[in-house]
Amino acid sequence: MSYKIFIDGKEGTTGLRIADRFKDRSDIEILEIPEEKRKDTEERKKYINASDYTFLCLPDAAAVEAVSLVENDHTKIIDASTAHRTNPDWVYGLPELSKEQRSAVAASKRTAVPGCYASGFNCLMYPMVRSGMLAPYHPVICHAISGYSGGGKKMIAEYESADRPAHSKIDAPKSYGLTLAHKHLPEMQKISGLARTPAFVPVVCDYYSGMQVLVPLDLRLAGTSAEAVAAGIAEYYKEGATVSVHALNEALPENGLYSNALSGSD
Repeated sequence: MSYKIFIDGKEGTTGLRIADRFKDRSDIEILEIPEEKRKDTEERKKYINASDYTFLCLPDAAAVEAVSLVENDHTKIIDASTAHRTNPDWVYGLPELSKEQRSAVAASKRTAVPGCYASGFNCLMYPMVRSGMLAPYHPVICHAISGYSGGGKKMIAEYESADRPAHSKIDAPKSYGLTLAHKHLPEMQKISGLARTPAFVPVVCDYYSGMQVLVPLDLRLAGTSAEAVAAGIAEYYKEGATVSVHALNEALPENGLYSNALSGSD
């Protein structure tokens, strides 16, 4: 059986990456919209409704519009934008969180792709809040560093420009989101189960991709220990196929492209 896939917004960085992942799959047929029609609403509507799965790699407003074009009950939408991540009618696409979440994602016709920083944060916070290791009202701070590819075409072009000065301001790690209104914050709070919005300061660095998300905890305030936290997270993910939990104080692998770290103070 061949699945028909349409990528709405294929020319962006996310769309190109998805297309590349599928290019050698014999069980997938990519529906290719003509270049001159890719912004034509009626033409996009035809392709969306002809697909088994449509991936939305669009700005938020355009993603909402694309969903409104669906006129059947079989096309499944996987939205990479921010538009539906906290919508209760959509499934949050992070199956690693629990068996229930995996089942929900598998059965869903409307799946919101998690944000990159939010994925790391929620993989840490969700099991802690859900299991009672951390109270929902506990004040949480998150620090994270990532490569520049997550910034999209404009940021990639800035970092990879042949005309980039030898000593540029982007040579050094750059903090942003300093107004504490980063677009991932709503999903970070809702999915983790926290009662308060975490304080989140991300940093972009001069390398293409890879991310580290850190949540330092005041263990006295949390009423726990580093050993208890490490053991609790390890127990929670013991059957996780895609989540590896390292022992307390164990060094992270040097070749890890994506890692989450939790540190404590006592």
